[in-house]
Amino acid sequence: MLPRPRGVLLTSWLLGGVLLVFIIVPLARLIGSQSAGSLMRVAARPDVRQAILLSLEAALLATCVAAVIGVPLAYALARAEFPGKGIVGAIVDIPLAVPHTVAGIALLFVFGRRGIFGGFADRWLDLRFWGTIAGIVVAMLFVSAPYAVNAARIGFEAVDPRLEKVARTIGMGPWRVLWTITLPLAWRGIATGLTLTYARAISEFAAVVILVYYPMTAPVKIYELFLRFGLNRAAGMATLLLAITLVLLILFRYVAYGQKKATGYGR
Repeated sequence: MLPRPRGVLLTSWLLGGVLLVFIIVPLARLIGSQSAGSLMRVAARPDVRQAILLSLEAALLATCVAAVIGVPLAYALARAEFPGKGIVGAIVDIPLAVPHTVAGIALLFVFGRRGIFGGFADRWLDLRFWGTIAGIVVAMLFVSAPYAVNAARIGFEAVDPRLEKVARTIGMGPWRVLWTITLPLAWRGIATGLTLTYARAISEFAAVVILVYYPMTAPVKIYELFLRFGLNRAAGMATLLLAITLVLLILFRYVAYGQKKATGYGR
Protein backbone atom coordinates (compact mmCIF):
# COMPACT_ATOMS: atom_id res chain seq x y z
CA MET A 1 0.00 0.00 0.00
CA LEU A 2 1.36 3.39 -0.96
CA PRO A 3 1.68 5.93 1.87
CA ARG A 4 -0.65 8.88 1.87
CA PRO A 5 0.83 12.05 0.36
CA ARG A 6 0.68 13.89 3.68
CA GLY A 7 2.71 16.86 2.43
CA VAL A 8 0.39 17.38 -0.50
CA LEU A 9 -2.72 17.05 1.67
CA LEU A 10 -1.33 19.42 4.30
CA THR A 11 -0.51 22.01 1.65
CA SER A 12 -3.97 21.60 0.14
CA TRP A 13 -5.64 22.14 3.51
CA LEU A 14 -3.51 25.18 4.31
CA LEU A 15 -4.21 26.87 1.01
CA GLY A 16 -7.83 25.77 0.93
CA GLY A 17 -8.26 27.04 4.48
CA VAL A 18 -7.57 30.55 3.24
CA LEU A 19 -10.58 30.27 0.94
CA LEU A 20 -12.74 28.87 3.75
CA VAL A 21 -11.80 31.75 6.02
CA PHE A 22 -12.46 34.20 3.20
CA ILE A 23 -16.01 32.82 2.88
CA ILE A 24 -16.81 32.32 6.55
CA VAL A 25 -15.50 35.53 8.13
CA PRO A 26 -17.75 38.04 6.27
CA LEU A 27 -20.83 35.87 6.80
CA ALA A 28 -20.01 35.34 10.46
CA ARG A 29 -19.49 39.08 10.91
CA LEU A 30 -22.86 39.76 9.30
CA ILE A 31 -24.63 37.27 11.55
CA GLY A 32 -22.81 38.57 14.62
CA SER A 33 -23.96 42.12 13.92
CA GLN A 34 -27.58 41.19 14.61
CA SER A 35 -29.31 40.20 17.82
CA ALA A 36 -32.29 37.88 18.04
CA GLY A 37 -34.50 40.83 18.90
CA SER A 38 -33.45 42.85 15.89
CA LEU A 39 -34.05 39.88 13.60
CA MET A 40 -37.52 39.43 15.06
CA ARG A 41 -38.32 43.08 14.42
CA VAL A 42 -37.11 42.81 10.84
CA ALA A 43 -39.09 39.60 10.29
CA ALA A 44 -42.23 41.29 11.66
CA ARG A 45 -42.22 43.88 8.87
CA PRO A 46 -44.83 43.01 6.20
CA ASP A 47 -42.71 44.41 3.33
CA VAL A 48 -39.74 42.28 4.36
CA ARG A 49 -41.82 39.11 4.62
CA GLN A 50 -43.47 39.82 1.29
CA ALA A 51 -40.13 40.34 -0.45
CA ILE A 52 -38.64 37.14 0.97
CA LEU A 53 -41.71 35.07 0.13
CA LEU A 54 -41.71 36.50 -3.39
CA SER A 55 -38.07 35.48 -3.84
CA LEU A 56 -38.74 31.97 -2.59
CA GLU A 57 -41.82 31.55 -4.80
CA ALA A 58 -40.25 32.99 -7.94
CA ALA A 59 -37.07 30.95 -7.44
CA LEU A 60 -39.14 27.78 -7.08
CA LEU A 61 -41.00 28.55 -10.32
CA ALA A 62 -37.72 29.28 -12.12
CA THR A 63 -36.30 25.99 -10.85
CA CYS A 64 -39.35 24.08 -12.05
CA VAL A 65 -39.02 25.64 -15.51
CA ALA A 66 -35.29 24.83 -15.52
CA ALA A 67 -36.14 21.21 -14.68
CA VAL A 68 -38.69 20.95 -17.51
CA ILE A 69 -36.56 22.50 -20.27
CA GLY A 70 -33.02 22.22 -18.89
CA VAL A 71 -32.82 18.56 -17.86
CA PRO A 72 -33.90 17.30 -21.32
CA LEU A 73 -31.21 19.49 -22.89
CA ALA A 74 -28.69 18.03 -20.46
CA TYR A 75 -29.73 14.52 -21.52
CA ALA A 76 -29.33 15.40 -25.19
CA LEU A 77 -25.87 16.86 -24.58
CA ALA A 78 -24.83 13.82 -22.57
CA ARG A 79 -26.09 11.15 -24.95
CA ALA A 80 -26.06 12.61 -28.46
CA GLU A 81 -23.19 13.51 -30.77
CA PHE A 82 -23.97 16.17 -33.34
CA PRO A 83 -22.27 19.03 -35.19
CA GLY A 84 -22.10 22.15 -33.06
CA LYS A 85 -22.42 20.33 -29.76
CA GLY A 86 -19.63 22.43 -28.29
CA ILE A 87 -21.39 25.59 -29.44
CA VAL A 88 -24.61 24.51 -27.71
CA GLY A 89 -22.68 23.85 -24.50
CA ALA A 90 -21.05 27.26 -24.77
CA ILE A 91 -24.43 28.95 -25.25
CA VAL A 92 -25.69 27.29 -22.08
CA ASP A 93 -22.72 28.75 -20.19
CA ILE A 94 -23.08 32.31 -21.51
CA PRO A 95 -25.19 33.54 -18.55
CA LEU A 96 -22.34 32.51 -16.25
CA ALA A 97 -19.92 34.75 -18.12
CA VAL A 98 -21.86 37.94 -18.86
CA PRO A 99 -22.41 40.58 -16.14
CA HIS A 100 -25.94 40.31 -14.86
CA THR A 101 -26.61 43.97 -15.59
CA VAL A 102 -25.94 43.05 -19.22
CA ALA A 103 -28.33 40.10 -18.85
CA GLY A 104 -31.02 42.39 -17.46
CA ILE A 105 -30.70 44.86 -20.34
CA ALA A 106 -30.71 42.02 -22.89
CA LEU A 107 -33.85 40.57 -21.32
CA LEU A 108 -35.45 44.01 -21.40
CA PHE A 109 -35.10 44.08 -25.18
CA VAL A 110 -37.02 40.81 -25.40
CA PHE A 111 -39.46 40.85 -22.48
CA GLY A 112 -39.89 44.60 -21.87
CA ARG A 113 -42.92 46.67 -22.88
CA ARG A 114 -41.57 47.12 -26.40
CA GLY A 115 -39.63 43.88 -26.44
CA ILE A 116 -39.78 41.25 -29.17
CA PHE A 117 -41.86 38.90 -27.02
CA GLY A 118 -42.99 41.26 -24.26
CA GLY A 119 -45.13 43.44 -26.53
CA PHE A 120 -46.66 40.40 -28.26
CA ALA A 121 -47.45 38.69 -24.95
CA ASP A 122 -49.04 41.86 -23.60
CA ARG A 123 -51.30 42.37 -26.63
CA TRP A 124 -52.30 38.80 -27.39
CA LEU A 125 -51.77 36.78 -24.21
CA ASP A 126 -52.44 39.45 -21.58
CA LEU A 127 -49.10 38.47 -20.04
CA ARG A 128 -46.73 41.13 -18.76
CA PHE A 129 -43.14 40.72 -17.66
CA TRP A 130 -42.77 44.15 -16.03
CA GLY A 131 -44.12 44.62 -12.55
CA THR A 132 -45.09 40.94 -12.28
CA ILE A 133 -43.68 37.71 -10.95
CA ALA A 134 -43.41 36.46 -14.54
CA GLY A 135 -40.59 38.92 -15.21
CA ILE A 136 -38.83 37.93 -12.00
CA VAL A 137 -39.00 34.25 -12.99
CA VAL A 138 -37.59 35.06 -16.44
CA ALA A 139 -34.65 36.98 -14.95
CA MET A 140 -33.95 34.27 -12.38
CA LEU A 141 -34.19 31.52 -14.96
CA PHE A 142 -31.73 33.21 -17.32
CA VAL A 143 -28.94 33.47 -14.76
CA SER A 144 -29.52 30.14 -12.98
CA ALA A 145 -30.46 27.64 -15.70
CA PRO A 146 -26.82 26.77 -16.56
CA TYR A 147 -26.43 25.15 -13.14
CA ALA A 148 -29.35 22.81 -13.82
CA VAL A 149 -28.11 21.86 -17.28
CA ASN A 150 -24.44 21.37 -16.41
CA ALA A 151 -24.99 19.34 -13.25
CA ALA A 152 -27.68 17.17 -14.85
CA ARG A 153 -25.42 16.60 -17.85
CA ILE A 154 -22.65 15.31 -15.59
CA GLY A 155 -25.21 13.11 -13.84
CA PHE A 156 -26.34 11.59 -17.13
CA GLU A 157 -22.76 11.12 -18.33
CA ALA A 158 -22.02 9.16 -15.14
CA VAL A 159 -24.66 6.58 -16.07
CA ASP A 160 -23.07 3.70 -17.97
CA PRO A 161 -24.74 3.52 -21.43
CA ARG A 162 -24.27 -0.24 -21.36
CA LEU A 163 -26.97 -0.48 -18.68
CA GLU A 164 -29.41 1.25 -21.01
CA LYS A 165 -28.42 -1.03 -23.90
CA VAL A 166 -28.93 -4.14 -21.79
CA ALA A 167 -32.37 -2.91 -20.78
CA ARG A 168 -33.28 -2.34 -24.43
CA THR A 169 -32.17 -5.89 -25.34
CA ILE A 170 -34.65 -7.38 -22.85
CA GLY A 171 -37.55 -5.52 -24.42
CA MET A 172 -37.74 -2.23 -22.53
CA GLY A 173 -38.69 0.76 -24.65
CA PRO A 174 -36.58 3.95 -24.69
CA TRP A 175 -39.00 5.91 -22.51
CA ARG A 176 -39.19 3.12 -19.96
CA VAL A 177 -35.40 2.92 -19.88
CA LEU A 178 -35.24 6.65 -19.32
CA TRP A 179 -37.73 6.65 -16.44
CA THR A 180 -36.68 3.44 -14.69
CA ILE A 181 -32.92 3.36 -15.21
CA THR A 182 -31.35 6.59 -16.48
CA LEU A 183 -33.20 9.17 -14.39
CA PRO A 184 -32.90 7.26 -11.07
CA LEU A 185 -29.16 6.74 -11.61
CA ALA A 186 -28.63 10.37 -12.64
CA TRP A 187 -30.84 11.72 -9.85
CA ARG A 188 -28.01 13.04 -7.70
CA GLY A 189 -26.61 15.17 -10.48
CA ILE A 190 -30.06 16.46 -11.37
CA ALA A 191 -30.85 17.22 -7.73
CA THR A 192 -27.57 19.06 -7.32
CA GLY A 193 -28.25 21.17 -10.37
CA LEU A 194 -31.77 22.07 -9.25
CA THR A 195 -30.54 22.91 -5.75
CA LEU A 196 -27.88 25.23 -7.16
CA THR A 197 -30.45 26.71 -9.55
CA TYR A 198 -32.81 27.49 -6.69
CA ALA A 199 -30.09 29.02 -4.54
CA ARG A 200 -28.76 31.11 -7.43
CA ALA A 201 -32.24 32.28 -8.38
CA ILE A 202 -33.00 33.50 -4.86
CA SER A 203 -29.83 35.58 -4.81
CA GLU A 204 -30.27 37.26 -8.20
CA PHE A 205 -30.34 41.06 -8.07
CA ALA A 206 -29.10 42.86 -11.19
CA ALA A 207 -31.19 41.15 -13.87
CA VAL A 208 -34.31 41.36 -11.69
CA VAL A 209 -33.89 45.02 -10.76
CA ILE A 210 -33.42 46.03 -14.41
CA LEU A 211 -36.23 43.95 -15.90
CA VAL A 212 -38.80 44.25 -13.12
CA TYR A 213 -37.76 46.18 -9.98
CA TYR A 214 -41.32 46.10 -8.59
CA PRO A 215 -42.56 44.00 -6.90
CA MET A 216 -39.34 43.81 -4.93
CA THR A 217 -37.59 40.52 -4.34
CA ALA A 218 -35.50 40.10 -1.20
CA PRO A 219 -32.15 41.18 -2.75
CA VAL A 220 -33.78 44.27 -4.28
CA LYS A 221 -35.44 45.13 -0.96
CA ILE A 222 -32.12 44.77 0.86
CA TYR A 223 -30.55 47.19 -1.61
CA GLU A 224 -33.41 49.66 -1.10
CA LEU A 225 -33.02 49.47 2.68
CA PHE A 226 -29.29 50.09 2.31
CA LEU A 227 -29.87 53.19 0.17
CA ARG A 228 -32.64 54.60 2.37
CA PHE A 229 -31.60 53.69 5.90
CA GLY A 230 -27.97 52.57 5.77
CA LEU A 231 -25.99 49.48 6.60
CA ASN A 232 -27.59 48.43 9.88
CA ARG A 233 -31.15 48.26 8.57
CA ALA A 234 -30.08 46.37 5.46
CA ALA A 235 -27.91 44.00 7.50
CA GLY A 236 -30.92 42.80 9.47
CA MET A 237 -32.82 41.65 6.39
CA ALA A 238 -29.61 40.33 4.83
CA THR A 239 -29.02 38.14 7.88
CA LEU A 240 -32.59 36.89 7.80
CA LEU A 241 -32.35 35.99 4.12
CA LEU A 242 -28.98 34.32 4.68
CA ALA A 243 -30.42 32.15 7.45
CA ILE A 244 -33.42 31.10 5.36
CA THR A 245 -31.22 30.33 2.34
CA LEU A 246 -28.80 28.24 4.37
CA VAL A 247 -31.62 26.24 5.96
CA LEU A 248 -33.18 25.54 2.56
CA LEU A 249 -29.82 24.60 1.04
CA ILE A 250 -29.08 22.14 3.84
CA LEU A 251 -32.61 20.70 3.58
CA PHE A 252 -32.41 20.20 -0.18
CA ARG A 253 -28.99 18.59 0.02
CA TYR A 254 -30.25 16.23 2.72
CA VAL A 255 -33.29 15.29 0.62
CA ALA A 256 -31.04 14.62 -2.37
CA TYR A 257 -28.30 12.70 -0.58
CA GLY A 258 -29.50 11.75 2.89
CA GLN A 259 -26.54 10.45 4.91
CA LYS A 260 -24.59 9.46 1.80
CA LYS A 261 -21.41 11.17 0.76
CA ALA A 262 -22.01 13.79 -1.90
CA THR A 263 -19.57 13.63 -4.78
CA GLY A 264 -19.29 15.33 -8.10
CA TYR A 265 -20.37 18.65 -9.54
CA GLY A 266 -21.05 21.41 -7.06
CA ARG A 267 -20.41 19.29 -3.99
